[in-house]
Amino acid sequence: MLLSYYQELLTEAGCDEAGRGCLAGPVFAAAVILPKDFRHPLLNDSKQLKASDRDILRPVIEEKAICYAVASVDNVEIDKINILKASFKAMHLALEKLQQQPEFILVDGNRFYAYGTTPHACIIQGDGKYASIAAASILAKTYRDEYMQQLHGDYPHFGWDVNKGYPTKQHRDALREFGETPFHRKSFRLLPEQLELDL
Repeated sequence: MLLSYYQELLTEAGCDEAGRGCLAGPVFAAAVILPKDFRHPLLNDSKQLKASDRDILRPVIEEKAICYAVASVDNVEIDKINILKASFKAMHLALEKLQQQPEFILVDGNRFYAYGTTPHACIIQGDGKYASIAAASILAKTYRDEYMQQLHGDYPHFGWDVNKGYPTKQHRDALREFGETPFHRKSFRLLPEQLELDL
């Protein structure tokens, strides 16, 4: 059972990101303020859910949330500032877009750059513990998946409709055959080092 809040006094926003470990595409983040009585039997960490369950939950979260916002930072900026900073920047952008500013922020993970003077708590595996972080993880994941699905139309060899930019065998085989796209993160190791020389 997910917890409804971390503390009771202040309005809380949950934050999470999707796409940190991908070789291509932006990192997406979401910020969600839920009513304290929000419940849904499917709600959980987005990584524990089937895509069909995430698709059921997204409109429910968007309808029932007090407010929510989604933002992204593209691969060019990821290469400039690094993926960790880009993830925090995407979270900050999502928080800025909220119609109501939170008084407290719950963040999935163990690190975060302070958002102005708003207090925050970092929760390791928070998307499996707190409803607002789980909701943010679902929005970030579904919006990012949709984006990668659109890119797949232009770059079908890479299988982004299935792997969403993560380093699968199909993705890496396509990189070897077709090379990088403008959406690949050049600061990432796109292919493993050669283990043996081709003689």
